[in-house]
Amino acid sequence: MSATDTQAIPKRRFGRHEDEVTIIALGGGHIIRKNIDREMAIEIITAAVDAGINFIDEAWDYGDGVSEMYMGEALENCWDDLFLATKVCARGYAEAAAQIDESLRRLRTDSVDLLQLHECNYDNDPDLIFAADGAMRAVLEAREQGKVRYIGFTGHKHPAILLDMLNRDMEWDCCQMPINVLDSMFRSFAGQVLPGALEQGMACVGMKSLGGFGQIATETGLTAQECRGYALSQPITTLTCGISSLRDLEQDLAIARDFVPMTETEQAALRDRVRDVAVDGRHEWFKTTNFFDNAFHRDQHGFPEQADIRAKMGF
Repeated sequence: MSATDTQAIPKRRFGRHEDEVTIIALGGGHIIRKNIDREMAIEIITAAVDAGINFIDEAWDYGDGVSEMYMGEALENCWDDLFLATKVCARGYAEAAAQIDESLRRLRTDSVDLLQLHECNYDNDPDLIFAADGAMRAVLEAREQGKVRYIGFTGHKHPAILLDMLNRDMEWDCCQMPINVLDSMFRSFAGQVLPGALEQGMACVGMKSLGGFGQIATETGLTAQECRGYALSQPITTLTCGISSLRDLEQDLAIARDFVPMTETEQAALRDRVRDVAVDGRHEWFKTTNFFDNAFHRDQHGFPEQADIRAKMGF
């Protein structure tokens, strides 16, 4: 299988809108890992787009902006043919507005298809975002100015927080959440958030199908194909894939091109295989630890560094 294989990647409609996007998306969070330099990142991005992936999933805070810059460099002349999503991290109006403009400069474009409020992981995030001087004001202004077409939100910590966002007085276009074989048995986003989002006609972007670091596959005995296949069998629009090598890309392209939805019986059998290690969230680190919580978000909530806590306790 070559990354440039011409076999089409299936597409799905973006919620109630007419846009169609590939069932897998290129996630920007992995192309800035320590083992990837600029040259390799550009090669992965270019190969993914050449192979037919049309959904690009970015965020202002990925690699402190390096990921967006790589995407902008690689795809500056391609945005008209792609569906570009990025995320704003600040909770206040002024800083959020500045981040939106900074993302556009890095991506070398004057607009994005989808802008999402990133990492709604703290219980007071919805209140901060919707305050009079909150980030939502900046996001709505960006849409009025033609910088943004669609608006959404993301989160990976607890379904209750995303439900709070979902139930605000806002006509949302998209929600991004963890979708994986373990999810249904612990703080389930697919069970608690996805149905309401679909009822509102929203697009749903899945993530963390392998756990964010591959641990759902490596620690449970499931294959990447089973994990990706399970996630893609849910009623989502696209699945963000963290691709950090051309080998990863080829694997995910093969999964997408050959995808056949799992039956309910097949899905239940997979869940049964992992039930004992799913009910306590031990492999869903993004729910149970701060391993995937970006420092910017912790800092803006005033959380101390773990080393500072240990020092104060005398360790």
